[in-house]
Parts: sequence; structure tokens; C-alpha cells
Amino acid sequence: MTRSRDEEAGEFTYTYPRPAVTVDCVVFGFDLEEDHLKILLIQRDLDPHAGMWALPGGFVRADESLQEAAARELVEEASVRDVFLEQLYTFGDAERDPRGRVISVAYYALVKWSEHVAQAATDARDAAWVPIDQLPALAFDHEHIVEVALERLRGKVRYQPVGFELLPERFTMSQLQRLYETILETRLDRRNFQRKVRRMGIVVPTGESQQNVAHRAAKFYTFDREKYRELERDGFEFAL
Repeated sequence: MTRSRDEEAGEFTYTYPRPAVTVDCVVFGFDLEEDHLKILLIQRDLDPHAGMWALPGGFVRADESLQEAAARELVEEASVRDVFLEQLYTFGDAERDPRGRVISVAYYALVKWSEHVAQAATDARDAAWVPIDQLPALAFDHEHIVEVALERLRGKVRYQPVGFELLPERFTMSQLQRLYETILETRLDRRNFQRKVRRMGIVVPTGESQQNVAHRAAKFYTFDREKYRELERDGFEFAL
């Protein structure tokens, strides 16, 4: 006799409580004009913590993957789309959410800030890019999530040229150095930095220079994508 699907499913009914699962997104961007590393925040429109700032995120639906949920929440809360998300860490403190037992899988992304305008959508009161050193108090455990993401980013700059993802197509050496200094929160020797970058072979001059500047015009560079992929495959350490 063939059993119904309901009968088969009944054999696997869970007898213990199941926690809810959410996703949270830490999206980094670098503002060249203000020399600020920024992250994308939304202002919550619903309780708990209505009115507080938080990372974009929300509950995972039963019919979607974690990655799909993270991408959906970025669109629904901040109108940001087409972002490459990398899984960061899982946060599961029993008291992290006043609604009950909620486990959050956090993602992070590095984007060209100027290409992603933050605009509150259906699930948020407001959305904004906020400098990392000027963050307001955040809802839930999101301050801790940001700290973990920032540590990951600081580690990443030593084995990946993150400027490839954070800077525009063309940039000056000074802008590239300032990006690294901002992330690492330290001053770097200009000659030493430029020598190491050129030795890696990942940047090439565009043949263009800054226009209408009071100081000596700096040359523009761009990333060599093929060299970048080669180094990414083989692995390297960018010791600063």
C-alpha cells in the first residue's frame, strides 16, 4: 500500500522548537570625496527597535536560499541590487532578538559607493550611507556584526586588492593609498606603498591625468583584471 506524503512527513515531525533564521547585510563603500569608508544602514519602521538604525536584513522565507534572502532584503529595504554578497559569519546568541530564538547569517559586500544610491523602500523608514567612524547606536547585535565584518575587511586587504571592488574604474595612487589607510586606520609610507603596488602588477596607467587642479596633476590608473585573477588563483600576501 502506498503511503500519502502527509503520512511520510509525519515520521519526521520535529518535537523540539525550531529557531527562526534571518540574514543581515554589511555593505561597504568608499566615498572618495570625503575619504570615508561607509556602510549601508536602514532605519527600522517596525518594532522591535522601531526608529533605530540597523543593517539591512530580515527573515528567510521557506522557499528561498540564504543568498536569495539577503539579496531580496537589500532591494526591499534600501533599493540596492546587483551586489556580490559573501557569507561572513553566523550569529546565534540566545538573547540577540527580543522576538524569540533567532539565528542570523550575516553577509558582507564591497561595492563602488557612487553606483548604489541608498533609498528606503517598502520595509524601512529611511536608508543611508554612514561613515564607519560615525555610526549611531544600532538595533539588535548589529554593532557586533559590523565589528566582525570590519575585521574581515582588514584581513582581506592583505591578500586581495580590495580597491578593485571599492574604487571607480580609474583612480590615482593617492586615492588607492588613502583607501588602504582608511581601512587599516594607519598611515602608510607613500613610496613604499606605491613600490609594492607596482611590483604586484595589478595596476596600469590609463594615460590620463587629473584636470583643473591647483597641485601637480596626478596620473590615473586602472586595475589589470587578468593579473588580478591570476594573483587571486595563485594567492599572494600584500604585506603593508
